[in-house]
Formats: sequence, structure tokens, C-alpha cells
Amino acid sequence: MLRRKNPGVRKIEGRADWWTGSKRWIRLWYLRLMRQNSSPKNLAAAMALGMFIGALPIMPFQSVVVIALAFAFRVNKLAAWLATCYSNAATMVPFYYFLYLVGKAVTPFSNVTFDPNNLAMEKLISAGWDVFLVMFAGGLAFGIPATLVTYFLSLFIIRRYRQRRALRLLRKKTLG
Repeated sequence: MLRRKNPGVRKIEGRADWWTGSKRWIRLWYLRLMRQNSSPKNLAAAMALGMFIGALPIMPFQSVVVIALAFAFRVNKLAAWLATCYSNAATMVPFYYFLYLVGKAVTPFSNVTFDPNNLAMEKLISAGWDVFLVMFAGGLAFGIPATLVTYFLSLFIIRRYRQRRALRLLRKKTLG
């Protein structure tokens, strides 16, 4: 069924609502993250930690691990947890396959095969430590560079956002 939200623009009802809701949800969490009472370095370190833990094939345990490590490293817990959200149940099959391909490229195990029907942690381990180790090696090979990129990119974005926000508030204060 077609519905008009804006004159002259036709959108499919479910798709437009989903996209609008997704954009609003992402913006909400972006602003919530940027307005945390942590230093830019602390937030960037938390994002990097979350990126690293999210790259490991420990899907049911990544939230617990990242929060525990965030406490240990004294970084922002919300930022660390949010950074792990790129690897979730919806993206698990393609992401684990990606980790498998990367791991296979960097490890000497050549007789290991990927089975998307055995992605639960206990099935991965029972299928053989070789599969888990290949995916873990892929997670490390992907996670380490992604962690470095995440730290510096998020540090730049957080500092830029806060500078612009400070200028905006200063302008508002001097004009009003």
C-alpha cells in the first residue's frame, strides 16, 4: 500500500517508517554518546574497546566482557557497549563468515570448514577448537586495526562535535 507523507513523494508504508525510525534511533544514541560526561579520550578508548570485543566470536558474552573490561580500564561503559552493537544476532552469520575468511587467511589451518548451522558458542566449540581458533584469529586480525582506526576516528569526531557545540552555545549566549 502506498501512502503519501510529503506531497509529490511516494514511499512504501513499512519501509519509510522503518527507515525514519532507524535514523531517529541512531541519532538519539549518537547524541546520548556525545553528551556523556567523559573526556574525548575516555570515550574514544571506550569505543575502541567495544570495537575490539565486538570483533571476537564470543557473541553471547560480548556485553558482559566489554562492561567488565570497561570497569577495569575505567572507560565509559555506555560507549564501550554501544561500540559492540555492530556484531549482533542479526549480523552473526555474515560476520562470523567474514571472521572465518580472515582467520583462514592468517592461520595455517586448511582443513577447517565453516558451517552456518553451528554458530552457537557451544556448537562452535564442540565442532572443534580449530574452527573457533580460526574465527578467533580472524577476530584479532580484524579487531586490532579496526580498534586503532576507531580510536582515532572517534576521538576526532567527538572533539569536533564538542567544539562545534561549544561555539553554538557561545553564539547563543552572546546573541541572546
